[in-house]
Amino acid sequence: MNIQAHGGNIWRLSRELNCRPESILDFSASMNPFGPPEWLSALIRDNMASLTHYPDPDCHDLLQAASRRHTIPVEELIADNGTAEILFRLPPLLGLNRAVVPGPAYGDYHGACETHGLEIEHMPLNQDNGFNLDWEELQNRLHEPALVLLGQPNNPTGRTVCPETLRRVARAHPRSWFIVDEAFADFVPDLDRMTRDRPDNVIVLLSLTKFYSIPGLRIGLAAMNAQLVLRYMAMCPAWSVNTLAQLAGTACLADFEFQQLSRERNNAQRTELAQTLARLPDLRVYPSAANFLLCRTTHSRFNALQLAEKLLAQRITIRTCSNFSGLDERYFRVAVRLPEENQRLCDALSEIFLGNRPSRISKSPTPALMFQGTGSDAGKSLLAAALCRILRQDGFSPAPFKAQNMALNSGVTPDGGEIGRAQMLQAQACGLEADRRMNPVLLKPNSETGSQVIVLGRPQGNMSVSDYIRAKEKLRSVVHEAYDGLAAEHDVMVLEGAGSPAEINLKRHDLVNMTMARHAGAAVYLVGDIDRGGVFAALSGTMDTLEGWEREMVRGLVINKFRGQRSLLDPALEWITRRTGRPMVGVVPYLADLGLPEEDSVGFKQGRLFHSSPPRTEKRALEDAVLDVACLDLPHISNFTDLDPLAAEPSVSLRLVRTANDLGNPDLLILPGTKNVMADMAFLRERGLVAAILDLTASAPTQLIGICGGFQMLGEVIHDPHGLESSTTQSVTGLGLLSMTTSLESSKTLCRTAAVHLPSGLEVAGYEIHHGRSAVRESGHAAELVPIIRNADGQNIGYGRRDGPIWGSYLHGIFDNTSFRHWLLNNMLAVKGADPLCGVQGWDLEPALDRLADHVRQHLDIDQIYKTLRVR
Repeated sequence: MNIQAHGGNIWRLSRELNCRPESILDFSASMNPFGPPEWLSALIRDNMASLTHYPDPDCHDLLQAASRRHTIPVEELIADNGTAEILFRLPPLLGLNRAVVPGPAYGDYHGACETHGLEIEHMPLNQDNGFNLDWEELQNRLHEPALVLLGQPNNPTGRTVCPETLRRVARAHPRSWFIVDEAFADFVPDLDRMTRDRPDNVIVLLSLTKFYSIPGLRIGLAAMNAQLVLRYMAMCPAWSVNTLAQLAGTACLADFEFQQLSRERNNAQRTELAQTLARLPDLRVYPSAANFLLCRTTHSRFNALQLAEKLLAQRITIRTCSNFSGLDERYFRVAVRLPEENQRLCDALSEIFLGNRPSRISKSPTPALMFQGTGSDAGKSLLAAALCRILRQDGFSPAPFKAQNMALNSGVTPDGGEIGRAQMLQAQACGLEADRRMNPVLLKPNSETGSQVIVLGRPQGNMSVSDYIRAKEKLRSVVHEAYDGLAAEHDVMVLEGAGSPAEINLKRHDLVNMTMARHAGAAVYLVGDIDRGGVFAALSGTMDTLEGWEREMVRGLVINKFRGQRSLLDPALEWITRRTGRPMVGVVPYLADLGLPEEDSVGFKQGRLFHSSPPRTEKRALEDAVLDVACLDLPHISNFTDLDPLAAEPSVSLRLVRTANDLGNPDLLILPGTKNVMADMAFLRERGLVAAILDLTASAPTQLIGICGGFQMLGEVIHDPHGLESSTTQSVTGLGLLSMTTSLESSKTLCRTAAVHLPSGLEVAGYEIHHGRSAVRESGHAAELVPIIRNADGQNIGYGRRDGPIWGSYLHGIFDNTSFRHWLLNNMLAVKGADPLCGVQGWDLEPALDRLADHVRQHLDIDQIYKTLRVR
């Protein structure tokens, strides 16, 4: 293996390995792993027109920004095409013939001095005292004037020197010059920079390359005395800093938020990486203040050069350090990179050092893919379900995962945990029982600014938006542990994002999109909904708002819900591929009447799930044999998938009722579940629906059924003594159609339930999710109520009127039971004098899942996805 003078030459390595440069995981160059500021790509794009002019030869704006950032007079600053160029231009200006270079040190210190004929005196740093600088020895070497070159912090050791001692030594030797290279100083919190109180014979190199991760732009600064600035500028060619570099540098120096966040992130990752590497046998890790670590292998069978060869076979490159003065073939340097990349290095080193023994570090990550959308309702949930089924059909053991779900549509796991309904469906697509780890955080909105927070299936109380944001960091470890445990049990993971990764206001505390993808090491596929229009702008705009490391995670684009002739898209597909640099892995046509539950209420509110029909009137002919089923469209409607089996019946026309004028005279009116029965009861009154419903029950043979919250609304009073769903009102009057009262208790019932529908004698099954405890009034009209649903423990969980078709129950999913559903529909058909149902297929999601998988397999490049995941 050839030893490189510098790290980061992935271009040469890619030619030798015959691979793409981006496929090499580069630990040899120490850049900010979180990439440049997110605004950089837009700044470059927006200023392309300025390239028709020469750059500003004075670098006016850049130097002004540097002056403000470092509190240095602009007359004491210069800019050039990188600090390496500044370093090589300086020696002839200083009038010295010898240099002292404490080492190990950055190789260009030696190169710059040698180029200009300076006699170089190496001053070894002692590894036994941690490569700390011996100031007394340095001063002894300054008996004659010399150029001293120091890294602050040092490269490759990462050690810093005491700034006050350096100032004192410099002032004690005014005929010597000191070049202090602060290339990595921005990574060090609270460092006393040498730009402050700088002695006249000190030159400070200020690189923007490493910290802002823009080595390709080539930009460097230096602080020095004003007379030296004039001499430097006299010999420096014009236009040495290009236009885009000047613009980027000016903006970088003013981005204090990026600077602070980068320091926090890098220091946390360096600490974690150092601790993990230190657990490996035969490896010493030296303390560092920079964004890299110097390591020494003590293994008897291989040195750092041989270790680098082994890692390169896995397309991981490190910086061997035997060409640093004072270091031998045992030393190497590794950059601090993103958490999953650091883990990949640790896994590879663990395998090399520990041989065939089980790794004490970690196992290789489970292959994972993730669907993220350009917005809500792009089809992420169903695409994830399709991939779950496809992977299962192809012999894999997949599992779904969504870190955080905001939905009022939930289900109950076998062990009594509550998770999003979408993950319930995805689990079924995988052939698995639902697991609370599949959706560790579920948010159930119960007001405009707050939600009930469900963690690992259990309610944790209500939180405002600000409260939840503060809780997110604690929840992050819960989410990651849930994912890691689930991923360890399966060979492929299918993740789903939420909303869009481009929601700028949410990115800083993101739990579910790119930060989750990074933890999982997932290949992200960005999904756009063409049915709503503007899909190419949405895809392009989303990519533009992503940070560099986020864009790296996007492996392809998907257009969903397409209608029309596919070939008409070809020019646009070519454009978006060029624009984003990502392949289009599929255009999935719109699939009508799929018959699968949706994640949120968007489709429900738009009426997409139902056969549309106008309200039934008495004038309509009975021979239509179509039952008119209406459902109240409550603002906080939950578990609306209860209605899917009814919507799938050919004899049923299911519609939403938003106002009293919409009500008409349906054969069946359903009061669905709600996450805020208090507010939704007020909504019914405001819309005049309470009076309309009471008139309907008195004048028409309409059957009225309430489910969960709707069941509570049928009663006389609902109490909320703990403020679970209200902040001001503790009690609200119900419809008064059932003589019972409900109290919302702090404990929540979460269970799967087997029961009997007493009027028919049929067995039914479903699940319960409620805080309510309903009690029949023991006096007055209590005799009007009869039990309707009784669970296996003998408890009544549903009641109805003895004198009319008005009843309710806490049992969600009751219409999934085909025998009961047909019994109910046939009773209503009999009232209308219509023929009963016969030979109607039962409610079964399996055929719909297979149909979805076949459809997506036909239009998505599954082979390419498998290749990306490296599972085929």
